[in-house]
Amino acid sequence: MALAAPPDLSDPAVPVQPLARTYPRGLYIEPHQHEWGQLLYAMSGVMWVDTPDEALAVPPQRAVWLPPGVPHGIRVVSDLQMRNLYLPQVTARTLDSHVQVLEVGRLLRELIINLVDQPDAPPAYTDALLNLTLLELQRARRTLLKVPMPDAADRRLLNLCQSVMANPTLDIAFEQHADHAGASVRTLARLFQTELGMGFAQWRRQVQLATAAAELIQGVSVSQIARSLGYSPSSFSDMFRRELGVTPSLYGQGHLPDA
Repeated sequence: MALAAPPDLSDPAVPVQPLARTYPRGLYIEPHQHEWGQLLYAMSGVMWVDTPDEALAVPPQRAVWLPPGVPHGIRVVSDLQMRNLYLPQVTARTLDSHVQVLEVGRLLRELIINLVDQPDAPPAYTDALLNLTLLELQRARRTLLKVPMPDAADRRLLNLCQSVMANPTLDIAFEQHADHAGASVRTLARLFQTELGMGFAQWRRQVQLATAAAELIQGVSVSQIARSLGYSPSSFSDMFRRELGVTPSLYGQGHLPDA
């Protein structure tokens, strides 16, 4: 595990604090929070961002908006090139008050990169970039790469969920998960319903959908994803379309359902 290393956030008069980081596959950044809002954007690579209520799959072309004070941890699925923007509270209030996964178009991508790569630009230039970035963030499409997560009140349930998310392609029976967690099937089934509002099979399907969506965005073929998740291509396509309202091939081309 690693500790977060944000930039200096002590001066609220600073309009934006940019940060560039590179993280290796497998790194886990411990849960933490900031008084400033944070935009997490990966130029390349995939990450899961864990918040108290849900886990967010974040491939390239997507960013996560974290309002001030939201605890979050980061699990690096593949080598990441991160470009982050930290916004003081007065600016953060112009954006969503809830965590969002945002589609990053070409203009927004270039704006984020320019803000990060030119920290010493003239103030007028930085202000112009930031104002346009905020407008683009406000109008960016929200996506569905979210999986509900339990809190840490029952470690058995949380450990099971984290185990599935670490290996979403493994078809391990619920009974085996229960045995490994040290709880009865009945207890865990009840916890899934009371804590997450759904059964284990439905929850695992949400993990697989988020994983599949992230891979589609990266150009992985539908047949390869289907086989890795234990589906035939046709049954996977049917499940994906039923759950998300669009075929996986169209999703991979950028035709997204409304969030």
